Amino acid sequence: MSRRKVFLTFPQTLVKEPILWKIGQEYQVVTNIRGASITEEVALLALMLEGEPDNLDKAIVFLGERGVKVEILEEDDE
Repeated sequence: MSRRKVFLTFPQTLVKEPILWKIGQEYQVVTNIRGASITEEVALLALMLEGEPDNLDKAIVFLGERGVKVEILEEDDE
């Protein structure tokens, strides 16, 4: 199991969508929210993602394709 610490910025159009649920279901990625600031205009999230390395990569690509800005802060491939 691998981990990625990420910082996500969701634009206004995605604030109310269940995107974290979707990556958990589709990519078997566990999301652990470390910090968040959410308004009607933007959502800022600090997360620890855990899962298989390929699934983490796919989930991160999915987030970017949906319009979420992803900054990888730390990677831990065990």
